Amino acid sequence: MFAQSTLVMLDTVARLGSFSAAAAQLHKVPSAISYGVRQVEQELGVVLFERQARQVVLTPAGEHFLTQVRQWLRELEQVRRHTQRVANGWQRSLNLALDNIVKADRVTALVHDFYTAFDDAELVISMEVFNGVWDALSDGRADIAIGATTAIPVGGDFGLREMGSLDWALVMAPAHPVTALTELTEAELARYPVIGLEDTARTLPKRTSWLLDNQRRILVPDWKNASACLLDGLGIGYMPRHLARPLLAGGRLVERRFDQGLRPSPCCLAWRKEDGDNALLNWLLDYLGDSDQLHREWLAQ
Repeated sequence: MFAQSTLVMLDTVARLGSFSAAAAQLHKVPSAISYGVRQVEQELGVVLFERQARQVVLTPAGEHFLTQVRQWLRELEQVRRHTQRVANGWQRSLNLALDNIVKADRVTALVHDFYTAFDDAELVISMEVFNGVWDALSDGRADIAIGATTAIPVGGDFGLREMGSLDWALVMAPAHPVTALTELTEAELARYPVIGLEDTARTLPKRTSWLLDNQRRILVPDWKNASACLLDGLGIGYMPRHLARPLLAGGRLVERRFDQGLRPSPCCLAWRKEDGDNALLNWLLDYLGDSDQLHREWLAQ
């Protein structure tokens, strides 16, 4: 009924809540986005978006329709990938989601070993943040995920393997005012922006790892950018200790202890149990090993 470009436009408007923001992301003019939405609404005979002063918000009918739109987009992407596999002679694929907290230097070895073991399959890896990992699993965009939080925010039949806990370090640049404080309090820390990663969840509620009342946020897409902001003295933030360690050892960042700070985060390997007869999935589950191996290779300092 609708072209894929139209579905993408509707999804973008719904996610960003703005015709102008959607236009910028899709490299179009706002009037073209507004006209496109209006055309869909006329064809459906319903209003999908409530136009407000500075944003657009989905109506109940819009919420219902966008659920279907996103399902269509997922199916179209699956058809595209499957068609490419047929054309290239690939028989199977495995979709792996990694939480941004895991040790990235382990990924290359995993890819090498996978393609050594299989010459008729492909491994598709995506990087997610916080609830974005579970979002990918529940939507079927990922078959398995490394580093998922053990606080499962969605229903479903998932297999779990504990990975141990991730330690965090409250860090800032050496010249940041917080380094001179004799005692850390919530009131003092809240004066400075907290630097963290934007949750990549699309449908599940987004979450923040640590935030004090009335504290501004600086949200970036990955730890490389978060490190750059911290090094530039733009704020304070909690980093996975294994990522912060070399910066602390080199004196480029300073760690402070805060009793009410971020506690260790239990993590796990999670996979869709409905894919239990997937030979690629079973190979990866065996390859990743037990809880001790997972912690040592993907989380340990």
